[in-house]
Amino acid sequence: MKLIFISGPSGTGKTTLSNQIINKIKNGFVLSTDNYYKTGLVSKLISKFVKGYFDRSISFNYKLFEKDFNFIVKNEISIYQRSYDFKKQKIKNYLKETKNINYLIIEGIFAKEFLKTLNSNNFYFIELKINKKVCMKRAILRDFKERGKDKKQAENDFLNSWDIYYKKFKNTSIKNKANSFIVRKITNIDKILNKIFD
Repeated sequence: MKLIFISGPSGTGKTTLSNQIINKIKNGFVLSTDNYYKTGLVSKLISKFVKGYFDRSISFNYKLFEKDFNFIVKNEISIYQRSYDFKKQKIKNYLKETKNINYLIIEGIFAKEFLKTLNSNNFYFIELKINKKVCMKRAILRDFKERGKDKKQAENDFLNSWDIYYKKFKNTSIKNKANSFIVRKITNIDKILNKIFD
């Protein structure tokens, strides 16, 4: 199984790129870290007091994500499709079996963080570093439509998120540099995909 990690700050197009890759290949599956936020009363309370809570490691349900990741890698099957509801702060679980998974795409703001925990060098890593203004526009539109935020809150949350991401990974290097790519424009992604899927 090939592992493809896609990372980048908010609004860079990680989910869009993941879906584009899935449309190009057969037997692929996307595991989005956005669907693995912690739930419950404690999480709801902390999110009200911690600035940028949803961009920090404390919000990420690492155990549940690791459980799903390990199951898929071991069995090449996914049983559940999980979806996080940002308005209700709950994870919806759907029974949806996907068999014969040959490509597992791990995308989201915690993808790089999770990658650091792996001992394997058998992966591809794509980091999106798209223009900040372009990303802000995308993130504000998404947060208004899907997360129930007004424009001002979405803008403030984006700026916090951007700073948190780059501070978090300021001194982080990826083990397998030969299979690591930085994308500054989505238009140059085809060359990278050709290397991965040759």
